[in-house]
Amino acid sequence: MRVKGGPASRRKHKKIFKANKGYRMSRKSLWHPSNEAYLHAGEYAFAGRRLRRRDLRSLWITRINAGLLDFDLSYSKFTALLKKARIEIDRKILSELAVSNIPAFKAIVEKSLK
Repeated sequence: MRVKGGPASRRKHKKIFKANKGYRMSRKSLWHPSNEAYLHAGEYAFAGRRLRRRDLRSLWITRINAGLLDFDLSYSKFTALLKKARIEIDRKILSELAVSNIPAFKAIVEKSLK
């Protein structure tokens, strides 16, 4: 007897249609466009997770640079000074300090200038 796999296909289709709620036109209601949209969305999400890291690093550098305006320092010179002073703080923490804890950021900058 031939096995057609109807219930399994139905489950798979229901899963994809549920994931594609909010899509427009045939991308939410017809199987082939819906499945294609689902696969593309996964690829875009994967790429987006990589791009987010790039964007956040850029944001952190911009915030640090803005915090350094008071000291007449550029970001590139500041990173060189940090390396020379053997201060190892990542960009994320430095940007948080530059935005929310200015005295601590100022102390780090002054320590790197010595």
